[in-house]
Amino acid sequence: MLKFMFFFMFMIPLCFLKNMFWMVQNMVFFSCLLMFFLLKYDFYFVNFSGLLGMDLVSYGLIILSVWICSLMILASESVFKFNNYYKYFLFLVLFLLLMLFMTFSTYNLFLFYLYFESSLIPTLFLILGWGYQPERIQAGMYLLFYTLLASLPLLMTIFYIYNFSLTLNIFMLMNYSFLNYLFYLSMIFAFLVKMPMFLVHLWLPKAHVEAPVSGSMILAGVLLKLGGYGLLRVFPFLMMMNKNFNYLVITISLIGGVIISLVCLRQVDMKALIAYSSVAHMGVVLGGLMTLTFWGLSGSYTLMIAHGLCSSGLFCLANLSYERLSSRSLLINKGLLNFMPSLALWWFLLCAGNMAAPPTLNLLGEISLLNSIISWSWLTMVLIALLSFFSASYSLYLYSMSQQGNIYSALYSFSMNYVREYLVLFLHWFPLNILILKSDLCLLWL
Repeated sequence: MLKFMFFFMFMIPLCFLKNMFWMVQNMVFFSCLLMFFLLKYDFYFVNFSGLLGMDLVSYGLIILSVWICSLMILASESVFKFNNYYKYFLFLVLFLLLMLFMTFSTYNLFLFYLYFESSLIPTLFLILGWGYQPERIQAGMYLLFYTLLASLPLLMTIFYIYNFSLTLNIFMLMNYSFLNYLFYLSMIFAFLVKMPMFLVHLWLPKAHVEAPVSGSMILAGVLLKLGGYGLLRVFPFLMMMNKNFNYLVITISLIGGVIISLVCLRQVDMKALIAYSSVAHMGVVLGGLMTLTFWGLSGSYTLMIAHGLCSSGLFCLANLSYERLSSRSLLINKGLLNFMPSLALWWFLLCAGNMAAPPTLNLLGEISLLNSIISWSWLTMVLIALLSFFSASYSLYLYSMSQQGNIYSALYSFSMNYVREYLVLFLHWFPLNILILKSDLCLLWL
């Protein structure tokens, strides 16, 4: 794993050379290709080096991080074209990638916390530096304070664990079972905010709406997954407490998912709609995780990867419309079927993915999660039915509002799509539909 760490570190000087934008993008993509060769069907940590290693869960999320980061650079061509401090932009993307890589591959609890928090800094700078709305400072503050406030108890709890057990190795800690309500809450609260769970989700739509396309892609694609990954790692030594408290989180998540789905149906901002749909999907993931069943854990991991690709692709599409029409409002983005007919297919494919239509990976994740949550309690059936129905509703609403209807009368100029944009969309959609053929990677890691 150290070889990849050094690979990313030594790429950083390239950012500051002239006309190296596409070179860096190609190198990140190449590193993703190299990572494909690391795949081993090993249920233990492998590839040890220093304090780094990986198992199947880390592997999937590391690949997702590198993949999304390379597509971020590919989608942000306007930063390069208008010379909008693109060298610093590349530096931030690479630094963020390095932090995410370290987060997913470390097995020391304190280092995990350190990298988990460090990934916040480049994201904040991306929103503040390249966002294009005046409220981006407020969005940055929301992001910073929500996450940091929830993370302080986690840090104190990690010190308490070290004082108690003299180790912070995640695998050594599996032998312990802590019985303390405050301990349990402070251990998982940071991850619930990062997911984000309903009631502590307000930072997410704000950050998405103000962020540039690259910021939205990495937020939806990878940063929301940090919460789920953290929960997967700390649950083994919180088992006794889970039994007492999980019903609360599952209930809040599912009821919250239904409420957020209704909120989605009255959005006029495309980005806000996609951001709220992320909160609804993550509610189901959290519900499945908290059931602690085989179906629940593997389904939540599957949906995390599927949602990362699907949501990131939808943010790309929203940005393509924004670049052409200078607005994200669904009242102006009407009749795009006449305006950009070749993009209508991509809108359809990714909206279908968002509502978990076959053969996308979302379908596999959602079926596993339905299994686990309904087997946990049959009363959840009502909420699950509403969630599935509204998930299809807002996906269709987004598609039909943007593609059909009269073209907005003030539109007078037209710009075709570039091959680069089709490539970005294809590279989101293709793995999303191909991975279901190799679904044992997502389901057999336990």
